[in-house]
Amino acid sequence: MTRGRSAPGRTARKSPAGVATNDLVFSAYQGANDALFPLVLALYVAPGSRVADVTYGRGVFWKRVDRERYRIFASDLRSGVDCRRLPYAADSLDAVVFDPPYMHTPGGTAHVDHQNYESYYGNNAARGGTAHKYHEAVLALYFATASEAFRVLHPGGIFIVKCQDEVCANRQRLTHVEVTNDYAARGFVVEDLFVLMQRNKPGMSRVLRQLHARKNHSYFLVFRKPVGRGPWTGPALPTPPAPRDRSRAADG
Repeated sequence: MTRGRSAPGRTARKSPAGVATNDLVFSAYQGANDALFPLVLALYVAPGSRVADVTYGRGVFWKRVDRERYRIFASDLRSGVDCRRLPYAADSLDAVVFDPPYMHTPGGTAHVDHQNYESYYGNNAARGGTAHKYHEAVLALYFATASEAFRVLHPGGIFIVKCQDEVCANRQRLTHVEVTNDYAARGFVVEDLFVLMQRNKPGMSRVLRQLHARKNHSYFLVFRKPVGRGPWTGPALPTPPAPRDRSRAADG
């Protein structure tokens, strides 16, 4: 047989497509939210997509995102939009971004750089339409918002969720596991998990004896509203209709 030729009757073997590279999006990074979020967005949300950030706050996630690439609908409680009751029509959005308070904040002074649960949602006082308190109230917010996200996302739409585990009442609460299990039960497909580790070493006040490892990482979770039973094949081009919107536009 002549080298380089196929044997008679055999189909020539095709060369594999693609190129070898390590220029990839990885599952773990050390840094800040505004560095990792654009990578998550680029991997899962097509340019031109209608993206509702329902806990926009100061827009930290979007600092390094080219806003010309997306139609951003920004809202939060300060703009009068509760993430549990979104002002968008069913099946109208390509992506929803959700970054709520991760944990209860006793005394209202902890975790001041993030949305304070007590100030925003009345956690400790069980106000704001929830009968839950502490970690269970945090979970209730994640769960209620998931129902709304599922409603407003069109099939194939992406739900990007930020969360962090916590120790509450000396009990280990793996929030990312609790959220993932609940969302899967609601019909979302679990697509990805990104770990974000802090650059600095977080401290604690009034430590008598450490009983659990101090959390210095958080997660971006990615979920998809399914289209049939098919697997993820990459971001689809956005669908034409725009959502009805009471919130402020981040790029307007």
